[in-house]
Amino acid sequence: MYTDPLIDEAWMRYAFRLAQRAEQQGEVPVGAVIVKDERCIAEGWNTVIDLHDPTAHAEIVALRTAGLALENYRLGAVTLYVTLEPCVMCMGAISHARINRLVFGAYDAKRGAVCNALSLADASFLNHRISWVGGVLEHECSSLLRDFFKARR
Repeated sequence: MYTDPLIDEAWMRYAFRLAQRAEQQGEVPVGAVIVKDERCIAEGWNTVIDLHDPTAHAEIVALRTAGLALENYRLGAVTLYVTLEPCVMCMGAISHARINRLVFGAYDAKRGAVCNALSLADASFLNHRISWVGGVLEHECSSLLRDFFKARR
């Protein structure tokens, strides 16, 4: 599957703006966008604190919205852009939704479930393989998170 890095960067900038929105609301700054046929069908940002919901990660919020938009829990031919490497919960949901392609910004060495703490994108026990690209706008996405946590300490 051919992908254009400039298109990936443009959508990641969109996700980055959503991450900034999360930060303004006192949430961990992570944003997500789901794209189908070159248009945004869903977006989300962390709302865990606001909703008192431990599952309200940016990816989950976007997946829920996309499912409603497509009237299907199987999302198939979409790309999910997210500013941080997804955790195990989010990777499980991404796999179950049959997301075709995942693009993320910052790597998460401690909790990342794509290629760091776990490698669920390629796990043999899952019946769906997810094409993925990491490190798109990595510096910007990592800096936003690092600065957020630094200010909290």
